[in-house]
Amino acid sequence: MDEELREAARLCESSRVAVTSLFAEARLGKVLEAERCQPLVDDITRSVFRNPGALVSLARLKTADDYSYMHSVAVCALMVALANQMGMDDASCREAGMAGMAGLLHDMGKAAMPLSILNKPAKLTEAEFAVMRTHPERGFQMLQDARRASEAAMDVCLHHHERIDGTGYPHRLPAERISQFARMGAVCDVYDAITSNRPYKAGWDPAESMARMASWKGHFDQTVFRHFVRSLGIYPNGALVRLASGRLAVVLEQNSHALTAPIVKVFFDVAQQLSIPPLVLDLSQGAADRQTDSITDREPPGRWNFPQLDALWAGDEAVRRGRS
Repeated sequence: MDEELREAARLCESSRVAVTSLFAEARLGKVLEAERCQPLVDDITRSVFRNPGALVSLARLKTADDYSYMHSVAVCALMVALANQMGMDDASCREAGMAGMAGLLHDMGKAAMPLSILNKPAKLTEAEFAVMRTHPERGFQMLQDARRASEAAMDVCLHHHERIDGTGYPHRLPAERISQFARMGAVCDVYDAITSNRPYKAGWDPAESMARMASWKGHFDQTVFRHFVRSLGIYPNGALVRLASGRLAVVLEQNSHALTAPIVKVFFDVAQQLSIPPLVLDLSQGAADRQTDSITDREPPGRWNFPQLDALWAGDEAVRRGRS
C-alpha cells in the first residue's frame, strides 16, 4: 500500500496537468482529442489493479480549487475498481477502462459553464442549478465532436445523473433504459462529489458518505451499489472509526475477506483525551496477536478536527503531492 500510494501521488500530479489542459482547451472551443486520455486511463487502470485502495483514496484529497479537474480522475479510478469488483473478465475490465474514459471526460460539459456558477462558494439558486443541469448534454456534444470517443464514454457522460426511480436528468430515463455503465457512473460520481472538499462545503467522511448513499432510496441501482461498497469497504480507507477499546483509529487498508475488520492505525485514546503512539492493527487477525479489538462505529471527524488525519493513513508526502 505504501508503495502504491507513492505511485498514486505521482499519477495524481500528472493527471492534474493533463486534465487541466483538456479543460483549458475546451474553454477555448477546441475539439477534444479523446485518444489523448487513453495513456492516462491505462495508468489509472493498472494502479487500481495493483491496489484498488491507493489511487481511489488519494484522489479524494484534492483541494476545493482542483475539484472540477480531479473529480474526473477520481471517478475514472472508482469505475475501474467497481468493474473489477463486479467480476468482469479482462476484456470487460478493459471495456470498463474505456468507460473510465467517461470518468475523465463526463464533466467536460462543465467547461462550458460560467465560472461564476461553477466556483460559487454558496448554494446555487434554482436558476443557476438549471444551468448546471445542462452540463451532461454539453459534455455529450463535446464528445460527439471528439475523435475516437467510445460509445460507453458518451453514454456515461450523458446519463450519469439519471436515477433508477426515473427522477434524474437530463432525460428522466426509466430504470430499464439506463445502461450498466451509466448506473456505475452514477454511484462513482456521487461518492466522489460528497467526499471531496468543494468551494461551498467540506467533504463528508468516507464511511458517513457510504451510509448516507445507502439511505437514498430510488437513487442508485442497488446491485451496483452493493458491489461498490465491497470495492471500497464498509469503512473505506481514510475513514475515522471508534474501537471497542475506546480508542480512535483511521482505516489504512481493506481485508477482502472481512469487510468490517480492515487494517487500521490506532492513534488516540478517548478516555484520556490524549494522542498515543500510532499502532497498526489488522482487525481480522486481532485474536492471533492478542490485540483483539473491533470497530463499534464510524466517528465524525468534525467532532475532533485532527489536523493530520489524512497524513496518518496516506503519509505526509503522498498527501502533499495529492493536493499540490
